[in-house]
Amino acid sequence: MPLAPLLLTLGCAPAQPPSGGDDPLQAWYDGQAEVNGYRWRGTRYGELRTGEAVAIFVTETLGAKEHVKVDHPEAQRGDTLTVLKLNLVRDFQTGLYDYDTMCSVFVDVRDLVAVKQTFSSGEWCGHVFDEIDVRGRELRHVVRSYFQGESVDTALPMRPGGLVGDDLLVWLRGLRGPVLAPGATRRVPYLTDPFERRLRHGEARWGELTVLRAAEEAEVTLPAGTFRAVVYRLEASDGRRGLVQIEAQAPHRLLGWSWERDGEVLDAAELTGSRRMKYWELHAEGQESLRRDLGLDG
Repeated sequence: MPLAPLLLTLGCAPAQPPSGGDDPLQAWYDGQAEVNGYRWRGTRYGELRTGEAVAIFVTETLGAKEHVKVDHPEAQRGDTLTVLKLNLVRDFQTGLYDYDTMCSVFVDVRDLVAVKQTFSSGEWCGHVFDEIDVRGRELRHVVRSYFQGESVDTALPMRPGGLVGDDLLVWLRGLRGPVLAPGATRRVPYLTDPFERRLRHGEARWGELTVLRAAEEAEVTLPAGTFRAVVYRLEASDGRRGLVQIEAQAPHRLLGWSWERDGEVLDAAELTGSRRMKYWELHAEGQESLRRDLGLDG
């Protein structure tokens, strides 16, 4: 097949349900992705910035060995993993130039445990790629950076029950049942998310995260509307305090999050719009108007 037609056939189509009976995540195999838009805020260079974020949740099929997307899973039966992927994009302006960042987290649908996390950041000085690949009891960590002294190729131990960066935002949705009872607290091993590490030039290292679920649901009003929310308060061992709001009713969408340290807003977002769609097919001129449904600039 010539190259151009081949490229046109490749997309981000979701996975088929894994075999083995009923799956509580059945709704995620409808051939669509959940696409959420957010109003974003955060501090960079000592000033509060505003921008936009997009969180895309979709199922995919990965090769069990390579941990990369499989385009023809029927040809690799028995050698694949069905994953739920979160693509989290943050874009914001800093004076003359902008930052464009993206984190992809892949979790096994069977237990919602992280399989891989990749992150990229680009701005006018240069760009950085950061990958953490979960291999049993080991995390393989690779960084390729424009900046001197930041590129690494190393390994970290996997901590039992540990959360790998933005895996936290998948876990708290409770797609296989609530992660905490109302009013309950839990401490978990936590590897700081790559967006925080990038902006603060921090190293990947394990810490701890204390997660407290509020005893009562809250009514929250956001640009996308008013929702009943399950509220989680977070305390990280690196000194950050966080808040995550999850829609109380199914599909338990990520309504917003915030991280701060010593009163400084580091990373915060609130939902502006949400749709289920085959976004990978919506690339024609004129279809950018759909961004308004997500509360994003058209």
